[in-house]
Amino acid sequence: MENALWDRLSVDVRVEVDRLIAAERNVQAIVLMRERAELPRPGLRECVDVLNQRLTVLRERSASPG
Repeated sequence: MENALWDRLSVDVRVEVDRLIAAERNVQAIVLMRERAELPRPGLRECVDVLNQRLTVLRERSASPG
């Protein structure tokens, strides 16, 4: 996934963000991104954009066979 904020998150944070999104804990996922991204601190809109992109990716993964 191409996204500047996503690229600034560590692998561990990315995994946790995906886990929170899958658990429908979107607010917690946004808080985690804002707290753990490398500086500068991302804004709410930037985090929501990542959230929406990850929702799409995760839905596509769950819909694909295999």
